[in-house]
Amino acid sequence: MQIAFYAPMKPPDHPVPSGDRRMARLLMAALREAGHRVGLASRFRSYDGTGDPRRQAALRAAGGAAAAALIEGYRGVAQPRPQLWFTYHLYHKAPDWLGATVAAALSIPYVVAEASHAPKRAGGPWDLGHRAAAVQIAAADAVLCLTRLDLDCVAPLVQAPSRLHHLPPFIDDAAVTGAAGCGAARRRALSEEHGLDVASPWLIAVGMMREGDKLESYRRLGDALERLAGRGWHLLVVGDGPARAAVEMALSSVRGRTTFLGALAPERLSGTLAAADLCVWPAAGEAYGMALLEAQAAGLPVVAGAERGVPDLVRDGETGLLCPPADVEAFAAAVARLLDDSGLRQSLGRRARELVRSERSLGAAARRLDTIIRGLG
Repeated sequence: MQIAFYAPMKPPDHPVPSGDRRMARLLMAALREAGHRVGLASRFRSYDGTGDPRRQAALRAAGGAAAAALIEGYRGVAQPRPQLWFTYHLYHKAPDWLGATVAAALSIPYVVAEASHAPKRAGGPWDLGHRAAAVQIAAADAVLCLTRLDLDCVAPLVQAPSRLHHLPPFIDDAAVTGAAGCGAARRRALSEEHGLDVASPWLIAVGMMREGDKLESYRRLGDALERLAGRGWHLLVVGDGPARAAVEMALSSVRGRTTFLGALAPERLSGTLAAADLCVWPAAGEAYGMALLEAQAAGLPVVAGAERGVPDLVRDGETGLLCPPADVEAFAAAVARLLDDSGLRQSLGRRARELVRSERSLGAAARRLDTIIRGLG
């Protein structure tokens, strides 16, 4: 099947790395894995981050023109005519001004993934996008939600329960587990490079360094680890960004037990995760946290805050330990429990790796997507 793929917030080939861009690329890869032909329909961005109604109106007009141009091109010979339109991540700040219009004009199914809808946005600065997203979600032939939280939010808009589907976040597990086989060698290299004790448990935190929720996670992490000064451990931090100095300040209380590794390429990150013993991330405001899934693929148990979509990635007591959001003391206690119990650490890690392999792999997502899409025919 020829599929037109579109991401209104940020195109999959946008130069700035992000979890949003990564999930879009993974969805395209899963669709191709299922045997479909996938083309990027448009790079038009409908995102308005400031809540400017005039900008949103201008984007609506520009989106309408872009949709008309696409319809004309598809009806001619300018580009392959799609048999299905697939939009990833539409919400009040980035509604889909293209997909529903094009799909209706071509009489093809309209599918949306990771759509969200918050009633509290009604009447606010993004009211235009809020209302538009509601109409677009209602028009979809299939709505794919990555988290149960999104399922609950969009369910009232979906015309029939059969159109609503849960597609949990997934990763290209083959790439991750392949690189993770280098964990022991990577641990030796890190030990030599940074003077780390290979016999001491290594904690690892992975997150971009920017203001807002990411910085808050680092602050909570610093507060929690400060409570564990009496135990043996060392923290590896993977990530970089404009808030680097603020992150270093957030972890200043454990500075002597922290090594900053900067941003790492995917294959190097996988090996580094496998070199560690425990992934720790408070997950303030985290939509779901792809790094938590990568850690589990590498065989690491996770201690995380049970925020938003995180419980859809980490199974409490099975692949890691989840704590109440913003509860620093509970987070510290969970980390202490796994530091003190290496057997539990290892058993959770084994089950974490198996979870990703069996349920959160590219192949598993491809099969799920293919079943949903073929059911629309």
